[in-house]
Amino acid sequence: MKSVIVIPARYGSSRFPGKPLKLIHGKSLLERVWSIAMLIKGIDGIYITTDDTRIEAHAVNFSAKVIMTEACNNGTERVFRSISALPFKPSIILNLQGDAVLTPPWVIQSVLDAILADPHLEVVTPATQITKYEYLAMQAGKLTGEVGGTMVVCDKMHNALYFSKSMIPYLRSECNDVLPLYRHIGLYAYRYTALKKYVDLGLAPLEKLEGLEQLRVLENGIPIRVVFVDYRGRTHASIDSLDDIKRVEAIITKEGELISCSA
Repeated sequence: MKSVIVIPARYGSSRFPGKPLKLIHGKSLLERVWSIAMLIKGIDGIYITTDDTRIEAHAVNFSAKVIMTEACNNGTERVFRSISALPFKPSIILNLQGDAVLTPPWVIQSVLDAILADPHLEVVTPATQITKYEYLAMQAGKLTGEVGGTMVVCDKMHNALYFSKSMIPYLRSECNDVLPLYRHIGLYAYRYTALKKYVDLGLAPLEKLEGLEQLRVLENGIPIRVVFVDYRGRTHASIDSLDDIKRVEAIITKEGELISCSA
């Protein structure tokens, strides 16, 4: 059974064109993500997949393996198209976004270990618990137009019930206990059969409404197991603008390089 990491990278982002090639403290977003992936144990191959020759040339320059694909509807579809070009069919595919520059290696390892440990799991994704105050800060940011941040609610078996860009579950003001508030982290481990099924199913209504690819999986009755992970004091951040790059650089300056903290 072979396991691979695939890193989809798109140049033509409508919100931030050329994002994978932008520098953070002198190293590109894409190279930083690839360097994190290189630390994961139990992997038989790491591939960057893109339809842009500028990204291809940059990735080859730091010795990454690249699979070129045609234009795809989303990153998950691109991942499937890329593994279809491999000389072998991997059993486990880990989709690691090309801008996941502050995702700790131990978070990625936890997702891979979970799907390898249980043959019944088809899709696995991580989430991290947030406090009431972090929840309220995210809520305030969304009211000002911020697009980052996805919440997930789960059943008692830790299977996802729903993902949303809205703040779920609803938080009553009088609630002050430790709360089941989980921020989703956008990486996934798939079994090959589940990934193929995803691509064959096509766009689903809730997926289209929320703009969240994982809702296609839930809408079609495929369970998604959520692994709760600990960032160990590291700060989560997403990159959708030049201002976000400045914010990430400030986090790295304050907390140190992520790879050096991977032990």
